Amino acid sequence: MKQTMSLPLYSGSFIEYHGWDDMRRELARLGCDGLEGVWSGEAFPPDLPSELIIGYHLLFYPDWLDFYRDNKAMLVRKFGALNTVERFYGGLDPEILLKQYQQDLERAASLNAEYVVFHVSDVSIEEGYTYRWLHSNQEVIDTAIEIINLILGERDWPFVFLVENQWWPGFTFTNPEETARLIGGIRYPKKGIMLDTGHLMNTNTSLRTQREGAAYLRKMLNTHGSLCRYIQGVHLHQSLSGPYVTACTGKLPTDLPRDYLERFAVNYSHILRIDQHLPWTDPAILPVLERIEPHWLTHELSSRNRRARAAAVMAQTTLLRGGGLACG
Repeated sequence: MKQTMSLPLYSGSFIEYHGWDDMRRELARLGCDGLEGVWSGEAFPPDLPSELIIGYHLLFYPDWLDFYRDNKAMLVRKFGALNTVERFYGGLDPEILLKQYQQDLERAASLNAEYVVFHVSDVSIEEGYTYRWLHSNQEVIDTAIEIINLILGERDWPFVFLVENQWWPGFTFTNPEETARLIGGIRYPKKGIMLDTGHLMNTNTSLRTQREGAAYLRKMLNTHGSLCRYIQGVHLHQSLSGPYVTACTGKLPTDLPRDYLERFAVNYSHILRIDQHLPWTDPAILPVLERIEPHWLTHELSSRNRRARAAAVMAQTTLLRGGGLACG
């Protein structure tokens, strides 16, 4: 099992480390083999060592299905005006999404990433507050399959393509039939699942402890049976946001800004309250990981700076070491 630390690949992250050797030493100290990176919009430094990048998280738009379907009436309803839509996505042609994904796949290939991660979910700002969905899981899954097959094509890419579960409409890893529909629809042979433990916990607002969360993860694994063989990676973090979701969803806040981009910024803090990305400290998670036996495990944890990032990752790698699970 290779362990990675999640890190945006941009100058603001890199400046916290005093060169690549310092980053290597930090990763080794934390028990990680490398990084799971995500593009930040900047060109990669020309001297970025490709061996540091084990995994690559593809770009994603939380709300993309209506844009891809060219449903302009719905887009105007959500964004207020088509010029705002154009600014947000970089244009109005749905083909833009395919082009952006294909460019990101090329970036992953240029870094020799062993795997890439693709979100299969769709949620608007309003839905994130109301929890009243505009599209079904099946709609999102079927449209995502179409996009995945188009962007991967028939090319033999150098990486494994992993789909990640969310708690929004789409792939949730709570319904084996939907999971089988998604995996079976992807034509690319090197495919699998990146199971996000915190996202799966977000599908159950009754959870109150990490131990309950681990039991719920085991229940979903049991429910999926032989489909679990597709789980090749794990995003490890925990989220117990049920009380917040119960108290703060069901309707739009009265003070939500009218301007879409202002709404988007305000919404980000709301999402972080739901999707907490906190480190596991309860060993109840260890049997879950032992059962999955992932090839890759990413410590995908919330942090404001290098010190906080290191402390969060160390909490989890220490837990894994104590349970006898291999560290980098």
